[in-house]
Amino acid sequence: MTESTKTILVLGGTGKTGRRVAARLTARGLPVRVGSRAAATPFDWTDQDTWAPVLRDIDSVYLVFYPDLAFPGAADAIRAFTRLAVDGGTRRLVLLSGRGEEEAIPSEQAVRDSGADWTILRASWFFQNFSEHFLLGPVLDGQIALPAGSVAEPFIDADDIADVAVAALTGDGHTGRLYDLTGPRLLTFAEAAAEISRAVGREVGYVPVSPDRYAAAATAHGVPVEQVTALTDLFTRVLDGRNAHLTDGVRQALGRAPRDFTDYVRDAAASGVWNR
Repeated sequence: MTESTKTILVLGGTGKTGRRVAARLTARGLPVRVGSRAAATPFDWTDQDTWAPVLRDIDSVYLVFYPDLAFPGAADAIRAFTRLAVDGGTRRLVLLSGRGEEEAIPSEQAVRDSGADWTILRASWFFQNFSEHFLLGPVLDGQIALPAGSVAEPFIDADDIADVAVAALTGDGHTGRLYDLTGPRLLTFAEAAAEISRAVGREVGYVPVSPDRYAAAATAHGVPVEQVTALTDLFTRVLDGRNAHLTDGVRQALGRAPRDFTDYVRDAAASGVWNR
């Protein structure tokens, strides 16, 4: 296996997977450029004038689209960005996609058609949504409310996703591969909440709610209306049981099993992130 020594662009480089990818690449001594609005060379998906500067002298790109590939306009943006990247000399693209999201398929196809060496990572729900993102507040409040019913989800650790991404960005054998990434077991949101409860020593419950009730609560907490609509629609469809099965994508890519939710919960609790 050979490792790239040219600059790697990590989009979403301050986000859950992006910052982990950037940290791993930096630890290997590889040159990394972080793509974010606050970076030294700013990058913004909504401002195409920021695209060319961040792509200058870039060999490989970890592609993360904000807010989600299921949102309107994502495929057009991915297509335009990858065309610009390849025309400028980028030879490798690794796209983070969403498991069970039909709306993400046009973006995946744009990467496939780009002319670059490509790898696609279809990931299920991150463990870290409970500790680093929109479910942190509900965990601290003691109640997680989602339009997910009793569906089981193969939650996955963002660290596993980052490990697969780094392998695809730096090594051989991943070109033309689509890795379907899940954790090692299925959990309902009620079961996930129960594990968190045991780890923190207080009750964290799960309440299934209707899409309308979820949307109203998100709007009341200041989430922009257009994002509320898209997110509610996405959650309602993806959390319908379509992803309630396991795959061995992590093992295919890395030769090891994915991390278990119990290990994540133990470490997150020990970090103090769930202390009220």
